[in-house]
Amino acid sequence: MRMTKWDYVAFPILAALLLGVTYGALRLVGFFGLGILGLVIGFIAVRMDLERDGASSGLAAQFKARERMSRAERAGLHAEQAFRLKPLFVAQVVAAGFIILGFGLHFLL
Repeated sequence: MRMTKWDYVAFPILAALLLGVTYGALRLVGFFGLGILGLVIGFIAVRMDLERDGASSGLAAQFKARERMSRAERAGLHAEQAFRLKPLFVAQVVAAGFIILGFGLHFLL
């Protein structure tokens, strides 16, 4: 994933915000709660990733519709999905960090 100019501006702000939220959650629920929060965020992010094409009931109709698409339409669909999956990747990384930090320090301390 290439970072845009906006990403370089927003990253320090979002990182500081994430540290603040992590500290607040840690003070509120402790290490075990932070691990549980990571599991919840991870579950939601993975579920959204699995359902990125829509509900599973219309899966056959989606495949048929994609077969009728032109190359340009398929490329546009792929670009749109890649754009929507970028925040999901960030959520999965944050969830993994919460799980490792929360459960790791809960069982170590």
